[in-house]
Parts: sequence; structure tokens; C-alpha cells
Amino acid sequence: MASRGRVDGRVVVHTRGFGFLQLDDEVPAPGGGDLVGSAFIAPPDLNAFLAGDRVSAALVRGKHQKWQATELRLEGRERDALYGEVVLRQGRPHLRVDRMVANTDWPLAGDAKFETGARVVGRAEGREVVDVRRVPEADASLERVVARYGIRRRYPPAVEAQARKAPALDPAGRRDLRDLVTVTIDAPQSRDLDDALSVIPAGPDGALRVLVSIADVDAYVPAGSPAAVEARRRGTSVYLAGEVLPMLPATLSEDALSLLEGVDRPAMTAELRLDAEGEVTATDLYPSRIRSTRRLSYAGVARFLEEEEPGDYDAAIQETLRWLRTAAARLGAVRRARGGVTLLREEAKVRFDEATGEPTSVVARKDTTAHQLIERLMVAANEAVARWLVDRGLPGIFRTHGMPDGSQVERLEDSLRHLGFAAGLPQGEDAALTPRGLAAIEAQVAPGGAGARASALDTVLRRVLGPATYTTEPGLHFGLAAPLYLHFTSPIRRYADLAVHRVVKAFLRGERDLHRQSEALTETAAHVQGCMRRAAKAEAERLRMVAARHFHGRIGERFAGHVSAVKPFGLIVQLGGTGVSGSIQAEALPGGPFEVGPARHRFEGESRTFTVGEPLNVEVRGADDALGRIDLALVE
Repeated sequence: MASRGRVDGRVVVHTRGFGFLQLDDEVPAPGGGDLVGSAFIAPPDLNAFLAGDRVSAALVRGKHQKWQATELRLEGRERDALYGEVVLRQGRPHLRVDRMVANTDWPLAGDAKFETGARVVGRAEGREVVDVRRVPEADASLERVVARYGIRRRYPPAVEAQARKAPALDPAGRRDLRDLVTVTIDAPQSRDLDDALSVIPAGPDGALRVLVSIADVDAYVPAGSPAAVEARRRGTSVYLAGEVLPMLPATLSEDALSLLEGVDRPAMTAELRLDAEGEVTATDLYPSRIRSTRRLSYAGVARFLEEEEPGDYDAAIQETLRWLRTAAARLGAVRRARGGVTLLREEAKVRFDEATGEPTSVVARKDTTAHQLIERLMVAANEAVARWLVDRGLPGIFRTHGMPDGSQVERLEDSLRHLGFAAGLPQGEDAALTPRGLAAIEAQVAPGGAGARASALDTVLRRVLGPATYTTEPGLHFGLAAPLYLHFTSPIRRYADLAVHRVVKAFLRGERDLHRQSEALTETAAHVQGCMRRAAKAEAERLRMVAARHFHGRIGERFAGHVSAVKPFGLIVQLGGTGVSGSIQAEALPGGPFEVGPARHRFEGESRTFTVGEPLNVEVRGADDALGRIDLALVE
């Protein structure tokens, strides 16, 4: 077999027992030809490794002239936990690991005593599982998801030590904003408060100034420190139903860095001058020292904005909220003029019994005017910082979202037609859907974006247009109709924001040779993109499992919903008012047999076709929390 030198990469495990080595860099094939980016791993060679393991290997030409990785050597393991059921192998207890993580059972270390079938979680060490503990029934789906996606729970001792020794705030070089009325607006359960708002009322020219102050994470987590290395490794906080796994330890994210009421905190402030027409005419970025005047909730702010119910807000807080509403309204007018999507999202909110840990309800959480206010101000700050970097020729990690191509526009037109909209989108290979054209679609939904049609339209737009991407190349964010965009406002929760903060602070310190960071930022952008994708999958899977567990008690109930996806096995239907989805098997649908259409948004049968976005009435027939599946039946 032909071979070449050793290469580095990450292990990918296939549920059928074999795997692949995803190479860090493509390598040329011997004698020329195509570049090689991955190689097959045979089951025997895979046994000692886990998904995500960093390994070095030799590449050889195997059967059918395919590349194969052999002589694998472990170089690094970042997986924090293994979850599974105890089984006996030759009289010794083993862990039957999730087959997305390992292709074989792993022996339990020492004299661990667990009965067959017990659900446990442990840690891989060498070729054994150590620190094994039993998992309560209510926590099983949580531990399964954490282990499956390699979400890190524990922090290295050096990180914990750094977190406990957060330095005292050094006010030198910081603009003192403590005399301004400053508020945070968050959900009651939020603990990592990383953004605060102040406003300077409009002068004679009608221009006002909004100060978006963001926790200065870099002040306590400098580049290269143990906490910074761990934060980059995690990439993001992960919000699983029932538990948050933060990017930074709680002693930092919920205490030393959190913009708590009445406490002095270091911040990075983006001061935006907003004229009477809603245009940001100037941006000033600087390190600051702030003190939150009051912690406010979304619900309380919404009551004040919508119904003028002040509750216990004093006159200064009320005046601040009125001016923030003015700023958000001006920004909203500009957003509507340039186009893009502004639909309010419908997301599932799960409540748990504190004693048992069991889910007690799953309902759709709908954004309020308070959510909309925060969203508009944070988006404006992110856009302003992106423009600030580009105007100065500085590198950064940007957030881009490309324009849809002709096939995407065609899929969107078809889906909208089945939703009852006459979209009239331009057709053909060169068809261009502009941000204003996108806004015109959204404008056909009732004002406020409420109801099943808005939820269905939101689902269709997100599925057809696809996600945004982290990149070091500045460019359009189509969904927001933003010429330039990045993430700046959540550095406690997202590493990309922290990386941008560091570029800004370095420039403000007088450093000018910042393009030497470009290669490192490119690597960070790709890494964080993978972390965000993995976190999103973990969050969605955990939600499906919890929802299925809750729907055990709702069998027989009927819901109005809409088709959110088509799969070879049937339809995925989002249930109205819940924010969760179930499935209808193809064989249970009339008009079959079915097959997925070429654009993957139609389920085409002999006498009936179902399309993404189509409204349906369904009945709950069953639920499997281990699989995260809710089984539905069509109600004609």
C-alpha cells in the first residue's frame, strides 16, 4: 500500500462502528492529484479513541484506493465525560458508550460496583473509565447530551485558582460613567449580566447618545491566562434546558465580571451618536468604569413601555427607559427602511419541578417590546463596532450572512405559496432577493409578528436562508441588512466577542501592527464557529428530550402546527404555542408513497404533497425521551 508521512487531525466516529480522521490541513496525494482532507479509520484501529480526540497517524492507500489512517497515536483529549449504561463483558463491568462517541464498550476502572443497566457517567483515562457515578433518571438526558457533544463541565485547577483571585479594579485610563443612570435588562434567572445601557437625552439638534457598556472580560481574563485558554477551548456558554454550562467559571461570569446592581465594574463602552432620523453618525469606543443603577426585567420594562405601568421605577429610571425607547424606535425605522428580518422569535421555555427535576410545562416564549429594544440597541452597537474596525483597517472576527442564490429564492417562493403568501419573488439563476424584498415578505404577517403564521414564516426563512458565519473577512449580513456586522456585546458568553474586545483595546493602547494577529483570528473564527454549531446541536437535542419527556403526559392532545422540515422518514411539525416539534412517519400520511423533493422542502407523494411551512392539525400519539421524539398523527 502506498503511504506518506504522519499527519494530524481529529477523530470522527460513525455509528456503524468505523470512523474517519479529519485532517487539520489538506495534504497532496502521492504523485499529485487531489488534496486529501480525511481518511478512513478501520474499527480495530478506532477502539482506543473517542470522537474529537486529537491524534497523529500514518496515511496509507487502502481498499479501492481510498486513504486510510493507521498507527494512530493520541495527542490530546478534550472530552470531559462519558455517559452510558453498564454492561458485563467477560464478567467485568463496562460502559456502553454512546456510539456517536466511541465504537466499543469501555471497561470501568477499579472495583466499581454497578448493576447491569445502570446509567452512569465517568471520565476517560487511558483506555478505562474513572470517577464513575450513577446518574438519576431525571438527569439522564442532560448527561447524555453533555457527553455526546463533548461539552466541558469542569474547569482545570489553574482556571479555578485564577477565578478566585480576580484582581481589584484599576480605574486608571477608564472613563468614569458612574454618575449616569445605567440599567441592565435581563430575564430574572440570568446571572451573567454582560450589557448595560445609559442614554444622554437629545439636544437642540435632536441627536441623542446611547452608551452600550459591555463587561470588560479582558480586564480579568487576559490573553494567554489559564481562564482565557479554557474560554477559547469552550468557545461559548451552552444553555441546556435546566442547566447552563458557562464559558467562564461562575466566580467570574456571575460575580467579578457580571454588571451587578450597585457595584463598580470595568466595562468597554460603545457610545453611539444617534441623529433624529436614526442614523449612527459617530461612534466612540473606550474603557469605562460603570455602576449599574438598577437591574430590570424584560417583563417589567415591557409593562412600562406598553402600558405605562411604572411599578417601583423611580423618575430617573422612567426617563432613561423613555429615551432608550426613542433610540430603539429610531433604529427600528432605519432597519425597516433598509430591509432584512425583524420577526420576533417563538422559542420553547421549559419549567422544571425543583424537587424532582421533572419538566412540568413547555410553552413558547415570545419576545416582548423589551426584548426588541435590547435587540435593536445591541445590533446597533455590533454594527457600529464593525464599522469602527473597518474604517481603521483593523482585523476582527465578523459575522456574515450571504445573499440567497437562485435555488434558495425558488425554494422560498414555493414554501411561501403553501403558507398562503403571494410572494412574487424574482425567478431564475440570476434572481436576486434583496434585504428590502425580504422585509416585504415579513410585512405580510400581522403587525407584531405574533401567531402561527409568523412562527411558520420565521421557520421557513431560517431554514431556506441558512445560518450566519464567523469570518475574518468583513461583509454583508443579509438577514439584518447590515453592510458590516460582528459580535461585541456578550464577551462573558461568547469568545468571538472577547477576541474583538482585545483588538479594540490594543488599538486604543496605541498598538498599530495588529494585522500580525490576522492568522490567529482566522483560526479562532473557524474554531468558534465549530463550538457554536456543536452548542446549538446540544441545546436543540436536550430540548427535544425534555419536551418528549413532558409530552408523555399529553398523549391524545391536538395542536395546530406547521411543517418545519421534510425528511426521508416523514414530516417534522412545529407545534403551535409550544416552540417544540414532533414527527409524522411517512407511512401514516395519506397520498403516499412519498419521497423528498429535489430542493428538500417538499414531501412528494402519488396524490398529495406536503411543503415546508404548510399548516397542519395534528394529534400527539406517543413520546420517547431517550430518542427525543414526539410521535404525531395527521388530523384531517
